[in-house]
Amino acid sequence: MTSPLTTSSSEGRWTPRLWGTLLVLCAAMFLDALDVSMVGVALPSIGSDLHLTTSTLQWVVSGYILGYGGLLLLGGRTADLLGRRQVFLIALGVFAVASLLGGLVDSGPLLIASRFVKGLSAAFTAPAGLSIITTTFPEGPLRNRALSIYTTCAATGFSMGLVLSGLLTEASWRLTMLLPAPIALIALVAGLKLLPRSEREKDHNGYDIPGAVVGTASMLLLVFTVVEAPQAGWASARTLTSFLAVAVLLTVFVLVERRSAGPLIRLGVLRSGSQIRAQLGAMAFFGSYVGFQFLVTIYMQSLLGWSALHTALAFLPAGALVAVSSTKVGAIVDRFGTPRLIATGFALMVVGYALFLRVSLHPGYAAAILPSMLLIGAACALVFPSLNIQATNGVDDHEQGMVSGLLNTSVQVGGALFLAVVTAVVTAHTPEHASPQAVLDSYRPGLIVVTGIALAGLLITLPGLRTRRTGRSVVVARSLPVEADAETVAVRDVRSFSPARPWPAWSSRRAWWPC
Repeated sequence: MTSPLTTSSSEGRWTPRLWGTLLVLCAAMFLDALDVSMVGVALPSIGSDLHLTTSTLQWVVSGYILGYGGLLLLGGRTADLLGRRQVFLIALGVFAVASLLGGLVDSGPLLIASRFVKGLSAAFTAPAGLSIITTTFPEGPLRNRALSIYTTCAATGFSMGLVLSGLLTEASWRLTMLLPAPIALIALVAGLKLLPRSEREKDHNGYDIPGAVVGTASMLLLVFTVVEAPQAGWASARTLTSFLAVAVLLTVFVLVERRSAGPLIRLGVLRSGSQIRAQLGAMAFFGSYVGFQFLVTIYMQSLLGWSALHTALAFLPAGALVAVSSTKVGAIVDRFGTPRLIATGFALMVVGYALFLRVSLHPGYAAAILPSMLLIGAACALVFPSLNIQATNGVDDHEQGMVSGLLNTSVQVGGALFLAVVTAVVTAHTPEHASPQAVLDSYRPGLIVVTGIALAGLLITLPGLRTRRTGRSVVVARSLPVEADAETVAVRDVRSFSPARPWPAWSSRRAWWPC
């Protein structure tokens, strides 16, 4: 689809309206990240005010994760089928209303319900927003620049959320719930005027209702099982039965998608090595960071006695480094390619996590904590934009929402899964009536697991380094024969082909992508 916005960007000039479109989309991503980070610091005040038990209080966080992670696949495909602009704006309006209600309710169940609805709406705004960017900005330097700005807003929102929650909670925890509402309303009004209209997909061979039902059910059950596993026990009958049910549902989902004329996810997309590495890398990236932040937050507040604001400021250098450097990542991707940046970022994460193993009960911030924060900040600046670029490059416009939903699902499932694993490891190594030193020692196995997850992300990325670059950023080819290099040949750019290697002959897309 070509629009005035697309034409302007392809000529290298960003009009005021194009900038406005990007800012609206960035505002939604900023709110998603802001909401995730703000609520954590406010939990003790929420529990005290609403008289919630610890097991109930965790669902203030988990309810959002459940709605977000469980419905992302459906949200991405819905954006493709019903129109990205329409889906984005409706979901953003629901997010604003749920934020308002969340700050006004007087009971735990209603607060959890509002959080679930916010997560549900974010499951539609995130893939719709990302696919609007990838269909508005042409593939290459301009899209890379836009995605680097977009992901910078996510990192900035996450970092600012930590600081803002520390400040707002001093007055009232309700302010942390209410703050996103006016921002979302302003973005909604601006989006009505600025976002490009998108047509509904016409040749979609019908709606995959069975796939949507089974896929959504499997994701909801998976996230629910992972969130509940630490309390129920990883080896309990309840947890094992739930995981078995997830496996059955996913098997049914794959069978449905293979036979559907208009699948929720075209499984052929996952035949690309770079696409698989992007999805697995997203799981390892976010899973390791969430686990690290969880452990470090508890360490600073419980063992060091730091305030919520002090803890937030300790994380600020990482977020500030991301905010300053991420806008430059697009140009770096153009020069070096996403696999190199992702591998470099994961290497920095491994070193940063490993260095944090040195901390003690009386650490010097500059010597013991700051180096890890700076390394992890640099890693986030390289990895997150590069993963988004690698996952969406080479994908047709009508499937951008699907791939965006799949990437966001990988992020959320990775975060929920690995956080639960890290929590279980720490709990298993914490003795009863432990001294502060014993508690700190129980955190070290969790940090080792976090480091191992980042190392796994690095190992997943390394095969992509063997790919020979062609002068453009890495592209995932859709209609490429098996023997060709799907990661280095840009199907959409004839200049990427050498005369010595002419186009191979094939009769149709289905010859190489049967799903």
